Amino acid sequence: MNNNNSPQQQPQQEKAPLNWVPVIMFTVTTLVSVTLVPWYGIVYGYETSAWVACVIITWMTGMAITGGYHRLWSHNAYQAHWALRLWYALWGAMAFQNSILSWSSGHRVHHRYCDDVDLDPYSAKRGLWFSHMGWMLRKYKSGEVNFDNVKNLMKDPIVVWQHKYYVAIAMGMNIGVPVLLGLLTDDLVGMLLLAGFLRIVIAHHITFFINSIAHKWGSQPYTDENTARDNAFFAFLTHGEGYHNYHHIFQTDYRNGIRWFHWDPTKWFIKACSWVGLTWDLKVVPDFKIRRAMVKMQFKRAQEKLAVSKASDPAVLAQWSAQLEKEYEEFKAMLNEWTDLQAGKYEQTKRNLAVKWEKAALRTRYKELEYSLKMQHERLRLMTAQFAG
Repeated sequence: MNNNNSPQQQPQQEKAPLNWVPVIMFTVTTLVSVTLVPWYGIVYGYETSAWVACVIITWMTGMAITGGYHRLWSHNAYQAHWALRLWYALWGAMAFQNSILSWSSGHRVHHRYCDDVDLDPYSAKRGLWFSHMGWMLRKYKSGEVNFDNVKNLMKDPIVVWQHKYYVAIAMGMNIGVPVLLGLLTDDLVGMLLLAGFLRIVIAHHITFFINSIAHKWGSQPYTDENTARDNAFFAFLTHGEGYHNYHHIFQTDYRNGIRWFHWDPTKWFIKACSWVGLTWDLKVVPDFKIRRAMVKMQFKRAQEKLAVSKASDPAVLAQWSAQLEKEYEEFKAMLNEWTDLQAGKYEQTKRNLAVKWEKAALRTRYKELEYSLKMQHERLRLMTAQFAG
């Protein structure tokens, strides 16, 4: 008798084919960094300028990814001057993380289907290695790029230009900048090894930490509906991107670290640029919405603890349950009042817009009357001339 459920008769799932471009890139840069970089340092030593260049370029490429690729283009968290967008495009290409268009498309899919093992390109539920960099090493279906979700970015000429010439720009920046610095400092090999190869490896893994570590370890003060965590240590390493639980619930906020003491250099950079007109329309989530999310999580955790409480006195449990219910009713009342206030604000805004529209229509009508009067004046002038003739 045939057993259709026999493991031997189950079709073997084929592995996705290797994605050779990132495989070769990661292999070469990693091998050079763990072999040639230390060997050259031991035998010849490095100039201080090479180390300084490595740190500065790592910072600049990282800021182009977090401030540009991520918060500006992926989430439209603010608007930026063309000069700053060009700066992001050049240094972002030097980060060797694909074009703005491809990066943003994949990231928007990640937010839409976060943790879905079939649709999220770097789902944390497929393992730490997969979410860190394994997702790039094979041509998984979840990683296929579809530009339907980034049509707004196709209106940005800098994004389109960078995507079209990405390989040339990326290679030019990664070779040209270290070579130029090496010639200026008379340390060509040292500059290529530190500001080139080692910097690429460090910058890659710093970014990859957000997809892996920030979905594995940390706190969830705002939501537990996905695996994203807030991790202050990795925020320090990743230009402030470690406040990832906040980001996943309020992704359009230009900040990730919302408190003054949160380490978020990307936030500070964007804000500083607004002082000189390079950025504007910085989106910020209202404090009430943030507090609402936090309180909802507090209620959820309190209810979970109450449900599994081992307190022996039923009266104590009943007292805590009643208090929690009272607090929740008060919370709902505040939410309802806030909603009503928002509705009132919306109606007031509509009325203000209506007044502005009426004023605009009136101005337009004045212009039309002025033009009509001008034409009438011209017609009368011609008629008078004809009569005089």
